[in-house]
Amino acid sequence: MIHPDLKKSRPEDRRIRRTRAALTEALLSLMAERPYEAITVQDVIDRADIGRSTFYAHFSDKDDLLDESLAVLRDIVDDAIAGRQPTLNRPLPFSEFLFHHVADLRPLVTALLGTGASGAVMARLEGVLQETALAQLSALVGPGRTPAVPLDLLARSAVATCLACLRWWVADGFTLAPADLDAMFRKLTTPAVRAALAPDDRRQ
Repeated sequence: MIHPDLKKSRPEDRRIRRTRAALTEALLSLMAERPYEAITVQDVIDRADIGRSTFYAHFSDKDDLLDESLAVLRDIVDDAIAGRQPTLNRPLPFSEFLFHHVADLRPLVTALLGTGASGAVMARLEGVLQETALAQLSALVGPGRTPAVPLDLLARSAVATCLACLRWWVADGFTLAPADLDAMFRKLTTPAVRAALAPDDRRQ
């Protein structure tokens, strides 16, 4: 269903969205071919067939464009937070939503997790996922409780496992069903999260 606001959008608004989408797709396709550091703004505008002045009307540099690409992923995980509340049986419900939508975002995920991903790119991606994991883990800790493992460390560990699952899925050609991958992720993380969230009597 088309959002009511999109029905009212002006032609110039649609052109802006198309231009930004074309530039994003160009960057992602280039990242699937070569390291991010080796990609220039000229490479992007050549691939998108868009003028240099048009590029700079929308983005300050390629890092700004990368952040736009990651905003797609951030929107997905934000939806996951709103739609699924964490429980001790499923402490990181964002994973189910994320894995099911990755199939629709294969170019993005392949580019981000492939050989073209630099340390800066991965840091941005990890930051998006860690914010989500930390928010969901925090919701499981009652007031006045000190978990056995600091929540920021636990979130980092969970995200590392999530990215390992995604890398394996990409290398495997996405042959596994999203629900099956999520089941594997939960087996890898849920027991550890439960143990880590238990009160630490030594720190009370």
